[in-house]
Order: sequence, then C-alpha cells, then structure tokens
Amino acid sequence: MNSLTTAIYKFFLCSTIFVWDIVLSFGNLVRFKRPVGKVTPEGHPGYGGYWPEYRPPKEGDSRCCCPGLNTMANHGIIARSGRGIKFTDVNEKINLTYNFGPSFCSYTTHYAAFMLKRSHSKDTFDLEEIDLHNGIEHDASLTRLDTEFQPKQAEKHVPYIEELLSFATGDNGSYLKIKDMSRILSKRRAESKANNPNYSQAFSHKLFGSANSASMLRIFGGRTDDLRTILLEERLPEGWESRVREPYGLTMLALNTRTTLPLEWGVDESKWADKVKQDNEQV
Repeated sequence: MNSLTTAIYKFFLCSTIFVWDIVLSFGNLVRFKRPVGKVTPEGHPGYGGYWPEYRPPKEGDSRCCCPGLNTMANHGIIARSGRGIKFTDVNEKINLTYNFGPSFCSYTTHYAAFMLKRSHSKDTFDLEEIDLHNGIEHDASLTRLDTEFQPKQAEKHVPYIEELLSFATGDNGSYLKIKDMSRILSKRRAESKANNPNYSQAFSHKLFGSANSASMLRIFGGRTDDLRTILLEERLPEGWESRVREPYGLTMLALNTRTTLPLEWGVDESKWADKVKQDNEQV
C-alpha cells in the first residue's frame, strides 16, 4: 500500500473498531454480568481458576515490556518461547484470558501490527519486538527503567514495582485506587524528566501509561496481592479470574471514561519536581 491508501485504510479500520466498541459498551449495560467463578469461558485455559503450568522463560525465549503478555507466555497460553506469535491469535487469547473486550483487543493488536509494518491477518511477531521505543513502550513506566538506562525492556525493575504497590491506600493498602495511580505516575514522570537526558513523553504516551495503569485497576481490581504476583513473577495467581465481569469484556469506552481519563486528570508532576531535585542533590 502507498502512504495515502494506508492512511485511508487505518482511518476506516479504526472508525469501525470504535463503533464496534461503542456497541459493545452499550451491550454491557443491558446484559447480565458473568457469574463469579465463570468469567473465563469454558474450554479456555483458566476456566474454573485452573491455569496451565507456569514455567519461567528460559534462555533464548522472547519477552517484552508488557507483564500481561509475558504472563500468557509463561503459562503457555501463547507460545512459551514468545516467538512467532500470530497477531490474530494473541488478539483472541488476550480477550479470553483477561476479558478485555474484543474491540479493545483488535485495536491493540492492529496498532502493534501497524507499528511493526506487518500484516495483522498474515504475519507473526516476537514479544521483544513490541519494545520499539516510543511505539507502545514509553518512558516513565511503572515497572521498567527508561530505555535510556535499560535497553532490554523485558527486565522488570523490582524497586519500581514495590514502590507502586506501596502507594495503595484502599482498605489498609490491600488495593490501589485511581488517586494512588495518579500519584505514582506523577512521581515517575517527574523522576524520568529530571534524570533521563533523552526523556520524551508525547500526549499519546501519557495516555498509554494511564491506560496501562487503569487496566491494573479494572482487570485486577487494583488488588496488591494479585498485582504482586503478576508484576514480579509474571504469573497468574492460583484460582484467579478477571475482575471484569461484563459479558462483552472491558471496552475502550468504559476504561477511558471511567478510569483512564480521571487517572490522567489527577496526574501532577509539579508536586514531585522539588522532591526529585532535592533527592538528586543529596546523591
């Protein structure tokens, strides 16, 4: 495709997905939620809380900056090697594992395919390839150091994860709230801006960061015990199922209006700028 044809194709594809997402969002309002214990569909790994055997990656396996995808590979829901994964396959598996809406999954995997200049319907990818800097991956991550300091984004930064979990204020620290995520994002962005000489954070990357944080609150209920397992071990807790019980899954419209935008609205880097400066001067 030439550039004009590609642009037109992207426009119509995204428009179709967004309309689909709106329809699913309204469908979720009129249909009953899935019963607790039956969120994961029968016949799919995880039904009844029984997930496939967890195996940490071995040398030569491919992993990425996304704990959710790494977890799926560690459980064999997608290729354990993290290589040669079909966009269409991971699209379906994300929906069935985490109950992200099918429209949400379709948009995400199409975005990745466009980013890598590949065919969504025909091609494959390795997990590490989606770590292309300032594609989906971005500075000021809550679980990884910036690419400037850590080129391999598959490597989680444990101090960041522990600090993220420590910001939880719900029920004596048992779960994270929107305001908690806004605070830790504010701190991380302020730190990244002060310490990374090549820091970049376009508005789209800010929304990616907020959406990722919002997903932790919706899919995992912000529960620190579950998030500790997911983020540190990249493993699904025994008996776990998505906290999203809507029949058509978590849609982009629902996530963005109810969680992502309020979360991003609460971000205020200026509250942390002076403290970060003082900390740097003491080093």
